[in-house]
Amino acid sequence: MRAVELTPDALTAIRRHARATYPLECCGFLIATPDPTDPDSPRRIVEAEPASNQDTGDRRRRFVIRPAELRAAESRREGSGHVVAGFYHSHPDHPARPSLFDQEHAWPWYSYLVVGVTGRSESSVAAFELDPESRMFREVALTTAASDEVKDTESLSAVVPKEG
Repeated sequence: MRAVELTPDALTAIRRHARATYPLECCGFLIATPDPTDPDSPRRIVEAEPASNQDTGDRRRRFVIRPAELRAAESRREGSGHVVAGFYHSHPDHPARPSLFDQEHAWPWYSYLVVGVTGRSESSVAAFELDPESRMFREVALTTAASDEVKDTESLSAVVPKEG
């Protein structure tokens, strides 16, 4: 499982998106630099790109990103040195933990960020990756780093309180 390092700008964009769509779930793409060859090095998320929640049911509890929108996001990255490395979505009035539905629809390799957001308090953020063997989400370390500096990281647990 690969840790996730997030730029402050990406974190801000995700939290704004979650607040703007509350009480509905927001969703989007995590844009990253290519993974380092060292498996112990974190995946570096440099941008959060909003996607459309195309769920046809209760968008307060579910999100769907259509395959065409994912392909378009990947196409926009061709030749840029960046890749779609995962997805984020919000859990309105629920903790920043994936649901069973999230787990059943996840793909290995990708990073998943879940934002717990309420109408009254700051949002919490947690990162997960799907274990390909067990098909269960595993929480991974999540840190922030300056956009141009990787060395000085700060744990998100100090910046973004977890609910629960």
